[in-house]
Amino acid sequence: MSDMLTITLPDGSAREVAPGTTPAAIAAAIGPGLAKAAIGARVDGELVDITRPLLHDAQLSLVTARDEADALELARHDFAHILAEAVQALFPGTQITFGPSTDDGFYYDFAPPKIDGRDRPFTEDDLPAIEAEMRRLIAADKPLRREVWAREDLIARWQASGETFKAQWAAELPDGDELTIYWSGDDWFDMCRGPHLASTGKLDPAAFKLTRVSGAYWRGDQKNAMLSRIYGTGWLNKKQLDAHLLRVEEATRRDHRKLGAEMDLFHLQAEAHGSVFWHPKGYRIWRELEAYMRRAIDGAGYREVKTPQVMDARQWEASGHWGKYRENMFVIPDEVPNVADEGPLVSDDAQWMALKPMNCPAHVLIFRQGIKSYRELPLRFYENGCCHRNEPHGALHGLMRVRQFTQDDAHIFAREDQIVEEVKNFCELADRIYKDFGFTYAIKLALRPEKRFGSEAMWDIAEEELRQAVATAGLATPEYGWEELPGEGAFYAPKLEWHLTDAIGRTWQVGTMQSDRVMPERLDASYIAEDGERHRPVMLHRAIFGSYERFIGILIEHFAGRLPVWLSPVQAVVATIVSDADDYAQIAVAQLAAAGIRVEADLRNEKINYKVREHSLQKVPYLLVVGKREADEGTVAIRRLGEQQQRVVPLAEAIAMLKAEALAPDLRA
Repeated sequence: MSDMLTITLPDGSAREVAPGTTPAAIAAAIGPGLAKAAIGARVDGELVDITRPLLHDAQLSLVTARDEADALELARHDFAHILAEAVQALFPGTQITFGPSTDDGFYYDFAPPKIDGRDRPFTEDDLPAIEAEMRRLIAADKPLRREVWAREDLIARWQASGETFKAQWAAELPDGDELTIYWSGDDWFDMCRGPHLASTGKLDPAAFKLTRVSGAYWRGDQKNAMLSRIYGTGWLNKKQLDAHLLRVEEATRRDHRKLGAEMDLFHLQAEAHGSVFWHPKGYRIWRELEAYMRRAIDGAGYREVKTPQVMDARQWEASGHWGKYRENMFVIPDEVPNVADEGPLVSDDAQWMALKPMNCPAHVLIFRQGIKSYRELPLRFYENGCCHRNEPHGALHGLMRVRQFTQDDAHIFAREDQIVEEVKNFCELADRIYKDFGFTYAIKLALRPEKRFGSEAMWDIAEEELRQAVATAGLATPEYGWEELPGEGAFYAPKLEWHLTDAIGRTWQVGTMQSDRVMPERLDASYIAEDGERHRPVMLHRAIFGSYERFIGILIEHFAGRLPVWLSPVQAVVATIVSDADDYAQIAVAQLAAAGIRVEADLRNEKINYKVREHSLQKVPYLLVVGKREADEGTVAIRRLGEQQQRVVPLAEAIAMLKAEALAPDLRA
């Protein structure tokens, strides 16, 4: 028995098995039902193939379709491989490169074969044939088998097959890495860490769909070859796929880029990659959010500041950003460019500056002006801070991922004994604000990453303070999705993250709170404590919207453009049926405007149904229709966006109703 392995199951029971026994064999020994249902396993927490031999004592948990996250990971990984096999079967000469699973499916990057010496990238017209071939491979129920190969043998195999990308990848993997391949039957394989299902037939052939084709650079570097990336979505069954496609359809309908154009809110163009051109209506939303946030931070004891856009590189070196973040910074020389001759535009000895990618170092510099006493703490500095980050062109996405953005950013400088209370107060402020916008949320604690500044003791303290604060605020509960995320913190501090859930169930990480002892040390921030000595403050980095651009994008999609009345750029339109009502419409507009309502008149010689459709597309909350009768009686026919019915009320009553609805939630009694 000494050569036997001890395998411990989730219920605490243990089984003695011979080395090389597979999780599939253990499932079969437990019962035929489990043998049929088991599709993978977790061995000491690691997800592995159901056919992977066990070589040491271990904790074993069998994975079935009920373990949805693991089951989807296995299925999507398999769909990616089957996609690659199908493409090579249909298009001989195609090179395979890389194909991972994603949050809702999978993709694979291909180097298509040349036709008549010219590149022939894949198109969406190719997808139906590829889908059909994938279903044929699934129906064939080909076994998926793992093998370990020597690096030299694998590189030689790839080179002999004309797979130059795979050969390069195999050569560059770190020394000591185990190189594994997975066979699909006996006639096709790919290099992969796994895990996979036992065979292609374990997949539901009706549970996937190829969605689109795009270009992608090899390894994400625009200096490398352009590849064809085929995307797909994959699920465990057709019901899940159909539900996902419905969500995608709804998300497309709510796309902030489409609605932003229809509502004339903003646009983006190549002359300013990743920066937003705000139109008057869009900037009105911004101004309302800014005013709302200012009232919130004024009431919470913050002091608003403004800091420079450009700072010397030495400041960024001191803060640590130059070493950790420089590739994402816009760097500029601190000298006048040479335009006098054909020589270099910038000299070799130029000093360097950078557009700020974040506001925190500048806030430390404000804190350092003058001697601070412990009695002055906490000091809360707030800034609507415009920042720039050099995101790759391919990563930019409407308002959600931009290069220029404005943060609702604040930094609290506090004593050690004030941290828990300050974080608790912030949690309560964020809770009120998110609820004002109709969001539910989850709170996550992102813990120390592998590469970080500071001592282990410092990280222990900082992480525990955030835990205590959330618990004190009553939010460290399943109701608020409380979870700890190992390795996800910033390089200088752990952080709390607020993940909002929108109207169609998507989550968006927006708010953050970071407890930082590193930056005050690096930038020499101090205060005079009660003992008369200099002490370091703790620096709390916090934001609620995250950035105005992204938060507005989220709001547009959350409300499908139908923003609350207080946020709507135009809150009401007075539309005439006949020209005889024009003068009365102008009187109504004047009275509404005097009451603080953002209102416009539509006096065009168009049919009223046309006007209704047009203003509905603009997502105007209220349409006040007036004709000769309304003019004679001093009334309006009021119609709310999305409703078919209208009701006739006195103008004064309509003004009172709109005035109440137009108040921001924090200003209502």
